[in-house]
Amino acid sequence: MSRNIYFTPGPSELYFTVEDHIKQALKEQFPSQSHRGNSFKKCFQSTVENLRELLNVPSNYHILFTSSATEIWERIIQNCVERQSVHLVNGAFSQRFYQTSVDLGKDAEKIACAEGSCASWKDIDPEHANELIAFTHNETSTGAAQPIEDIYAAREKFPDALIAVDVVSSIPYVNLDLDRVDTIYFSVQKSFGLPAGLGVWLVNDRCMEKANALQQKGLKLGTYHSLPSLVKQAGSYQTPETPNMLGIYLLDKVSRDMLQKGLDQIRKETEYKSTLLYYTIEEHASFKPFVKNSKFRSQTVVVAETEIDSQEVVNQLSSKGLIVGKGYGKFKEQHIRIANFATHSKEQIEMLVDQLNRIG
Repeated sequence: MSRNIYFTPGPSELYFTVEDHIKQALKEQFPSQSHRGNSFKKCFQSTVENLRELLNVPSNYHILFTSSATEIWERIIQNCVERQSVHLVNGAFSQRFYQTSVDLGKDAEKIACAEGSCASWKDIDPEHANELIAFTHNETSTGAAQPIEDIYAAREKFPDALIAVDVVSSIPYVNLDLDRVDTIYFSVQKSFGLPAGLGVWLVNDRCMEKANALQQKGLKLGTYHSLPSLVKQAGSYQTPETPNMLGIYLLDKVSRDMLQKGLDQIRKETEYKSTLLYYTIEEHASFKPFVKNSKFRSQTVVVAETEIDSQEVVNQLSSKGLIVGKGYGKFKEQHIRIANFATHSKEQIEMLVDQLNRIG
C-alpha cells in the first residue's frame, strides 16, 4: 500500500520522527503511567524547557496545556476579559474567537475585512481597547497573514490592553517577539506535525494579574481549567486533570528534534517552499493566489483559487498520494488549501508542484 502525503492544513502530515517516538512511548509504557508520577513530571518539564528554547519564551511566561486551541479562546475570554474585547477578523477562525467572546456575554468589537486580506489595527475604537486585543496571525481558512508590525503597532498604541495572538498555523515559523505581546496559543496538529488533541497556551504575568483581579471581583474564570489553576499546577509540572499525556510526550520529542535542526533552517526552508508554491500557482493557467496583496500572504498555508472544481483538483492529486485541503466554508468548491509546515520537506513540496503543473 502506497503512503499518502498530507498537505491538509490540520491535521496534517506527521513529523517524520513521530512514528519512532510513538513506538518508544509504547515501549516505555508511558501512556499507562500516572499523570501524578515522576515520569510525567519529567516529561512536562522537558517539554516546557524545549519550547522555551525553541520559541525564545521569556521567563515571565507560563506554558500550559489544554485540549485544543478552540478551548483556549474560551479560557482567554473568561480569564482576561471583564467587559470588552476587540477582535481583528480575517476569516472563519478569527470570527469564531470573536463569537466566543459574544457567547460569553462580553461587549466584543469586530474589526473585519474582506476575506483574503487583513483587518487594520488603525480601525480599533480606543473606547473598546482597554482590556484585550485579539489577532489571528495566520488565518487558516483564507491564507491571510497579519503583518507582525501591525501587532507591535497595536501594543504601542494601546499599552494597557492585553495582546492575544493566534499562531495556530504559523508557529514555529513565525518570529514573534513575546515581550511585545501577552499571550499566544496553538494546537499541535499543524506545523508541529503531531496527532490532534493538544492545545498549548503561553501566557505572561500580565494575564495572570488580570485573572487574579477578576477572581477577586467574584467573577467565574472557568472550573478545572481556570488560569490560576493551570498555572498553579504547572508550577509542579502537573495539570489539573489527566491530560493528553502522549501528546505532551510527542511534543517534547519533536520540539527537541526541531531544536537540533535549528529554527533558522526551518524558516529558510519554509520560505523556499512557499516561494515555489506561489510561483507555481501564479504561473498556472487554472490557479491564482486567493490573497492578492503579497504582504498579506501566509508562508505556511497557501490558498489558491481554482477555475476547476476543487474536488476534481483534490481527486487528481489524491490519485498520486498527495492530499491537499479543499476551500473552507463558502469557498469549498473554489479553493484549494496547501499546508507548508515544518513537517513538509522540500522534496515533498517539489513533488506536489510537479503534479500541480500537470493539472488543467
